Amino acid sequence: MPAPGHNLPSTETNPADRRAAEIVGIQRDIVKRRRRKMLLLFSRLAAFVILPTFLAGYYFAVMATPMYSSNSAFLILSADGSGGGKGGLGGLLPGQFATGQDAIATQEYLESKDAMLRLDREQDYRAHFSQPWIDPIQRLDPDASTEDLYSLFRNHVKIGYDPTEGVMRMEVIAADPETSVRFNQQLIAYAEERVDELSRDKRNDAVKTAAESLEQAKADRRAAQERLVALQEGSILDPEGEIASIRSLINTVELQLQEKELALSVQNNNPRPNTAKVEALESEINVLRAELERQKRRLTDAASGERSLASKTAAIQMAQADLATADLVLQSALETMRMSEIEANKQVRYLTVSARPVVPQEAAYPKVFENTVLAFLIFSGIYLMISLTASILREQVSS
Repeated sequence: MPAPGHNLPSTETNPADRRAAEIVGIQRDIVKRRRRKMLLLFSRLAAFVILPTFLAGYYFAVMATPMYSSNSAFLILSADGSGGGKGGLGGLLPGQFATGQDAIATQEYLESKDAMLRLDREQDYRAHFSQPWIDPIQRLDPDASTEDLYSLFRNHVKIGYDPTEGVMRMEVIAADPETSVRFNQQLIAYAEERVDELSRDKRNDAVKTAAESLEQAKADRRAAQERLVALQEGSILDPEGEIASIRSLINTVELQLQEKELALSVQNNNPRPNTAKVEALESEINVLRAELERQKRRLTDAASGERSLASKTAAIQMAQADLATADLVLQSALETMRMSEIEANKQVRYLTVSARPVVPQEAAYPKVFENTVLAFLIFSGIYLMISLTASILREQVSS
């Protein structure tokens, strides 16, 4: 039954309407949070990515000092082993490249601190990049250490080697065009000197052993000649002729001795030999025998303080044989030396410049668009890495 004073409309709403209103409120709250997160995300991107990228692009486009680059290309050739023919050029073949070790060694030298210090001494490399009109980021402190100078050198001198073509390409960057070309030409001169040193070292190594053997053969031949001359000076000039003369004399004495002995035998066979003639024949036989013994002793017996004639003859013959052997060894050493020089000529290296540096008309660096895009990618990667790290740590802490 209705009660007096309580006939007002019911304040209770429909449950479906109340649910719809709650859903709308939740959706609005989600939208607000999403907008707030997007605003925070955009703020972080603007602070950590967009603003640094803009500053980097502004620096590359407005503040950075233009840098000019000069390019050159050269290759190292080896000599042909055909000797000094082919027009007197030592048999140089345009398509015969040197080994990769020579090119790599030359590249390492051009990129080394030694080449940088030499370039600084001769061309004032440090002073060029310490000029006040270069922007502070690219400018080198006049009191910078050698390591800082070398780091700048590695960034401004770029050398590449193509093993398929055998060509070395070099790019030299400087603050003005003429200086870039001058630095490039100077480094090419250093490369030529380095190649010459490598060729000289290899050639010396190839002929060193042969030259030592040749000098030893010459010394042995000279010693053999001096020994033969000394033997000839200390004895008869022609001992073999002297021996032949003595032998001829011995033969003559033996013939006379045989004749006298035969005549003595004839006298002794007579019934009444002539005593005077027999005594004369016996005396002549004794004289001939004594002479025969004396001549034989001349061949075999040694005089006081000297050797025998036969011994001297044998020594001279041995010295002559040693001299002949030394001549053969010397001839072989000369042939070996000639072959070694031919092989050494094959080790000669030549540096030929296929593309010389020219003065650039426009600055090659900085590359505004490429560098700006690269800066954007770098800052984006840094922000992404930091964000992921922070999210992972927050999740670990909340769990």
